[in-house]
Amino acid sequence: MKTLPFHPTENRNDVLVDCADGPVSVYRKCADCIHCTGVRVGKRVMPSPMRQKMELVKKGAAPDEDLLNARIMYNTLIRDGSAVECDDDGNEGFHSFYRY
Repeated sequence: MKTLPFHPTENRNDVLVDCADGPVSVYRKCADCIHCTGVRVGKRVMPSPMRQKMELVKKGAAPDEDLLNARIMYNTLIRDGSAVECDDDGNEGFHSFYRY
């Protein structure tokens, strides 16, 4: 498990982390990555709402609208957080959970 600290861009419109693929946007890439397990907010690690809801959508137990609500919650966690927790110990890089 890796902790990837945030690096805000100069204009503060985006947040980057150092992924195996190079610097990637937390908002655009990490939210949809199978390796993102959570967001560090203060001393706590909040589990990724996108990952939790995607598992339920795959099983047919949650409507698609739940993914939108999870994305909004993820963005809120990123705004308040300081790092992303990543389980990419093999340095594979970004893999979207929409492909699986």
